[in-house]
Amino acid sequence: MTNAQPASEFQPGNIKSARQSQAIGVIGTTISTADVAPRDRREWMHHVLRSEYTRAEVTPPADGNLFNEMTFYPWDALRLDVIRSNAITINRYAHEPHHISQDTYLAVVLLSGNYLLEQNGREVFLQPGDMTIYDTTQPHRIHCSREFNKLLVSIPRSMLRSRLAGVEHCTAVRIPGDQGIGAVTANLIHSTARQAATLKHSEFTALAENSLDLLTLSLASVRPQNYTLSRSRSLSLARVKDFVERHLQDPALDTAQVAIGTGLSARYINDLFRDEDTSLMRFVWLRRLEHCRQDMLSPLHKGHRISEIALRWGFNDLSHFSRAFRQRFGCAPREFRQ
Repeated sequence: MTNAQPASEFQPGNIKSARQSQAIGVIGTTISTADVAPRDRREWMHHVLRSEYTRAEVTPPADGNLFNEMTFYPWDALRLDVIRSNAITINRYAHEPHHISQDTYLAVVLLSGNYLLEQNGREVFLQPGDMTIYDTTQPHRIHCSREFNKLLVSIPRSMLRSRLAGVEHCTAVRIPGDQGIGAVTANLIHSTARQAATLKHSEFTALAENSLDLLTLSLASVRPQNYTLSRSRSLSLARVKDFVERHLQDPALDTAQVAIGTGLSARYINDLFRDEDTSLMRFVWLRRLEHCRQDMLSPLHKGHRISEIALRWGFNDLSHFSRAFRQRFGCAPREFRQ
């Protein structure tokens, strides 16, 4: 193991210098204030928060003993982080800039200690086992008065909003972890993190989709009933998304076909997607790319050429597919697969 660099040398986003757990299963990357001189720890924390989460201000505990250890597990399109920390306060103020890759929601699973989150005029106090989410791009305050352990699941905004209309109304809302769907979700995420070192990469990756499905159900269980998108619009949007998912492999899928298949007008359909800051065909484009990405990672499709995967998911122009894939995931399909 090599030690993380002190704050004066630490480059945001560069986790290559951090320690890596040499397990037989999934490898997590660990960084810790324990590897940094005490006088540099606050600055180091600022670097890490800005590069990995969001631009925020860190207030150390009253005794000045700032300790924080983070282990990062890339988790398909998500990321699973295991955090151990002493008491800490984190403030993200309004109008702070953020990188496009940090346009995410963070789901919190508290394992021990206490955890106070404030966002959007709401305040939630978690007990061990409870969950909540918050928007990393919006102002928020996190206050933990003593040492704590937690799990974080980073979820791209577009991915979560495509699954749950009105998700913005679910931030800083407690999801009980002692019963119901919240308990099932928290236990799965916790078990996945605990068993990461024994899981094959393909097994670990497959659990990401299951966990996101359960997180969506958990959020739906606490979503306010009077949120802006009415029930009829929510049902209509779900019907459109279901039709799209069942016809993604049809390269001729377009707005007219979706309108006929759902019995809704094209204008109304695009109005529904406007509530989610997107459009119908952009949603189709994103879902096709996501399925291609999953197939490229899956051992089941190891022998399939990238062109075969793209054609199977409705892309009939391979140069357009390559450009769209690079735009969405930041690299060419071949680079991504390697």
